[in-house]
Amino acid sequence: MDQGNNSRVTEFVLHSLSGPRELQLFYFAFFTLFYLCILLWNLLIVLTIIFEPALHTPMYFLLSNLSFIDLCLSTFATPKMIADFLVEHKIISFEGCMAQIFYQHVFGGAEMMLLVAMAYDRYVAICRPLHYAAIMSLCKCTGLVLGSWTIGVLHSLSQLFFIVNLPFCGPNKVDSFFCDLPLVIKLACTDTYLLQILMLSYSDLMAVSSFALLLISYSVILVTVRRRSSIGMAKARATLTAHVTVVTLFFGPCIFIYAWPFGNFPADKVLSIFYTVFTPLLNPLIYALRNKKVITAMQKLRRRQVSSS
Repeated sequence: MDQGNNSRVTEFVLHSLSGPRELQLFYFAFFTLFYLCILLWNLLIVLTIIFEPALHTPMYFLLSNLSFIDLCLSTFATPKMIADFLVEHKIISFEGCMAQIFYQHVFGGAEMMLLVAMAYDRYVAICRPLHYAAIMSLCKCTGLVLGSWTIGVLHSLSQLFFIVNLPFCGPNKVDSFFCDLPLVIKLACTDTYLLQILMLSYSDLMAVSSFALLLISYSVILVTVRRRSSIGMAKARATLTAHVTVVTLFFGPCIFIYAWPFGNFPADKVLSIFYTVFTPLLNPLIYALRNKKVITAMQKLRRRQVSSS
């Protein structure tokens, strides 16, 4: 491809996990297995909550939407990464690169807001149990989910609006397995320092503020329950431990990557893989598969399918 100043980049070269052919095949098998597990577990949770009337409550409604977002978050880049392990030249078109940036921020932003909504749900359930049914109505839950997606889309469009019109005429090598915003914006053939500061600070501010809001809400819940009873404290602590674990695993890599966007740390690629591949698998394991109601519902659904066949 012509890399002259008057040319426009039509494709980007992705630097996935490197290694000899045998290692690439191992990566292919390993991440294919992981991706199939993500699809299986998250889809199973969504279907179980849909078809089991006992789980038609606000908490499980939000949990099913979290599993759906995890399906989307793992799909915007992982299949491309898996396919690239089988080819020598790992390339992606300019349009495909912009699409990855768009979907990453849509799903990432939506999941951040949904985790905040889930924290609000736990706050109402634990701190205001008598008013829970009235506050967390179906209309309110639907509004929280739609609001999460709306914020995700608006956040992504605000990022894409600036980068899509930048001139890309020189380097086209992205040191990641997908088009990550901090890496792509540095390839533009113009001074983007101030734009990088603005866009990445906005992303990091969104992640840090959401993370801080979640930790504050969990602290308020624990303080409230502690004043009531030791039994309630134990139940709340068990519930919130799962929430805090998921929140930390999701926000930790995201905040680290966007806190130091101008460096080139070897850990960035590992954190990107963790963020897009491992976290969508850990969420159902931590949230749902440790939940007795969900396990019981899955068993009932399985027996129902066996008896019907």
